Formats: sequence, C-alpha cells, structure tokens
Amino acid sequence: MTKPLRIAFLLFPNVTQLDLTGPAQVLSRLGNARLDLVWKTLDPVPTDAGFSILPTATFADVPCADILCVPGGFGTNAVIADDEAMAWVAGVGAEATWVTSVCTGSLILGAAGLLDGYCAGCHWAQRDMLTLFNAIPVDARTVVDRNRVTGGGVTAGIDFALTLTGMIRGEAHARAVQLALEYDPAPPFDSGSPRAAGPDLVATYQRRVQSLAPTRDDDLRALAKRRGYARDT
Repeated sequence: MTKPLRIAFLLFPNVTQLDLTGPAQVLSRLGNARLDLVWKTLDPVPTDAGFSILPTATFADVPCADILCVPGGFGTNAVIADDEAMAWVAGVGAEATWVTSVCTGSLILGAAGLLDGYCAGCHWAQRDMLTLFNAIPVDARTVVDRNRVTGGGVTAGIDFALTLTGMIRGEAHARAVQLALEYDPAPPFDSGSPRAAGPDLVATYQRRVQSLAPTRDDDLRALAKRRGYARDT
C-alpha cells in the first residue's frame, strides 16, 4: 500500500471555521490520507464563530506534509506576527507537494515567502493586499498556479478542495465526493460577490469590518515590512 498523504491545516485563534472545515470535509475523502489540524498546543482553539476546535497535532508533531492548507479569518494578522507559527508555515510549505490556502490564508502564505511571483486568490475585501507579498491577485473561486492552489473567500474553500481532489485523485473521484456531499449550491439570494451585491451592500460590509478591525490593513502593511516586504499597495 502506498504511503498515506499527509494533510496539514493550520488552526489558529479567530480562524474563520468554514475556511477550514469546508475543505477539510472534502479532503478527508481523498482516500489513503491523514488529516491534521495543527497549532502550538492541543488546547481548544477559539474560532470566529464562537466555538472552539481541538487541534489534532502540534507544530512539533508535523514537521512536513504533502498538502499544506492555511485558512483565513480575523486572526490572520496575529499569525503573521507570530514567529513560531510563520516558521512552521514556511518550513512545511517549502517541502510540501501542494501549498494551498482559503480566503485570507493566502496572505499568511505570502508573508511566509511562499507566493512570490504566484497568482493567488483571496477574500475579495483583501485580495489587493496580496501585492504586498509579490503575489498576483486573481478574482476567482479557485486559482491554480503550478503547485499553489488558493481559494477565494470562505465558501470557495469547498470549490478549492474539489479542484485539488480532482488534480490528485482524478475527476471521477472528485465528482463522487461532490455527490456524496450533495454539493449543489442554490443560494436564496444573489449577493455572494461584490458585483452581485452592489455598492450599497458592499459599503455596509466594509463599515462593519472597519468597526471590528479598524487597523487591519495598516497593521498588515506594517507586518509585511517586518517580514521583509517593502512594497505598499
């Protein structure tokens, strides 16, 4: 039997849990694979949804992986500021067969030096910040550039994971996983992108984010410089 694929998800405080749990549910069905949720300790990690998730492994337990996946969320900047977490991301990403992310997790990959010159996706509200890390922002649900596979915001993590499943196990396997999960989206409202939502709803969202994290982008620019990137958007 071939060696199981090792899949490592970075789990961190204030992660957007669907960024992680959506693709984790899909990738858990790759077959012959081991999936770990990795953080500094095995203590419960609070998510932005008001509940916590238990890590399955620590950084020391997972020095390498075949697939590295980094989700996003309001805890992204804190991860970028954390030398221990960034060293793990950079080290695992340097050797991984697939380096991946969902939502603003691509900013963590970028800050770790893993997206220089790569096209990448991100949540629409911070997609332009990828240029801080010499990455090329792309407006798409899933972006594939060589062995970098990155998803857009939150729910795009399911699309991303199905795409990656198809690349690893073939389209037939990915289609079977999609059917098993009954992934057949039919949203009740057409407001899932800035284009569809319109300027008024976009402005409402931006005001809410500004109230929750008023210095988020400025802090990220400062962190980019701290990580050796001098370019401003």
